Amino acid sequence: MMAKPLHICTPLLESVPMSKVAGCKVFIKCDSMQPSASFKIRGIGHRIQKAVQMGGKHIICSSGGNAGFAAAYAARQLGYPATIVIPESTPDFVAAGLRDEGAEVIVHGKVWDNANEYALKLAEDIEGSIVIHPFDHPDLWEGHSTVITESANQMPIKPAAVVVCVGGGGLLCGVVQGMKKVGWSDVPIVAMETKGADSYNAAVLAGELVTLPDITSRAKCLGALTVCKRSLEYSKEHPIHSVVVDDRDAVNGCLRLLDDHRILVEVACGAALAGVYSNVLRDLQKEGKLPSELKSVLVIVCGGSGITLQKLIEYQASVGL
Repeated sequence: MMAKPLHICTPLLESVPMSKVAGCKVFIKCDSMQPSASFKIRGIGHRIQKAVQMGGKHIICSSGGNAGFAAAYAARQLGYPATIVIPESTPDFVAAGLRDEGAEVIVHGKVWDNANEYALKLAEDIEGSIVIHPFDHPDLWEGHSTVITESANQMPIKPAAVVVCVGGGGLLCGVVQGMKKVGWSDVPIVAMETKGADSYNAAVLAGELVTLPDITSRAKCLGALTVCKRSLEYSKEHPIHSVVVDDRDAVNGCLRLLDDHRILVEVACGAALAGVYSNVLRDLQKEGKLPSELKSVLVIVCGGSGITLQKLIEYQASVGL
C-alpha cells in the first residue's frame, strides 16, 4: 500500500484578468504552491516512494532546479540522503536552497544533459542508489497525472483546452495520462515552449526525436536538449498543438501573472502563461485549430523554484519590457 503522497492538492482559481484576455473563462491550477514550489513533487515524490519500497536507500537526481528541489524535499521527508547534480547554469540561490533541504549538491557541466551523465556515473559507486530522472519515467508521469485528476474535481465545467509548458516532456505525459483517466481525451492540449528551448516542437515537426545543439532561452528549466520519447508518441495519440514563443512573451507572462494574482513563477512557467497573455489561444482559434467559441480553458501554472523578484526584474530589462 502506497504511503500518503508527498504533494498537496493545490488551489484552482478562476482568473478574471486572464479570462478578459482570452474571451472565455480561464482557470489556473496553481502548482507553484507545492512544497517544492513546482509540480515536480507530484511525479518525483511518487517515483521515490515506490523506489524506497523496493529497497532504495540513496536518492540521486540531475536537475536544473525544480526536479532537484522535489527530490531533496522527498528525501528529507522520508529520511534518506540525497545527492543533486546541477549544471553550471543553475543560479547560486537554487543551489543554496537545495543544501537547505539537506541535499549534497554537485555542480557539473554546462547544461542538464551533462549533469545527468555525471549523475548516472555517480550512482554506479553508491550502493542502493535511486536514480531519479527529472522527466523520463512512467512513475513520474503517473504522479504528474494527479494535476489533472485534481483539476477535474475542482473545475465547474470541462475545459475546451488545456495549456501547459514543455521542457523534457514529463509534465505533458502526465497531463495526457490524467486526461485519459477523467474522460478528457478529446480535449486539445496547447504545448508551449520558448525559442532556444524548443526540443519538443522540433521533434513534432521532424516526426522523430531531435537533439538541440544548445539551450539559448532564458527559460532554463525548459532546457532539455531532447524530450522523452513518450511525449512525442503522445503527439500522435492525442490532439496536441505545439507552439513556440519568444522569451519576451514568457517573461511578460510572469509579470502579468504577478500583477494579476500576486503569484511569482519562473520563465519556464511563463511560456504556458503566454498561451493566454500573448493571444496564442486566439491565434489557434483563427487558424481553426481550436473551436471558435471556448467556454473554458485550464492553464497549468507549474511554478518554479528558480526565480526571485530581482531575477524577474533582470529578465524584464533584458527583453526590453
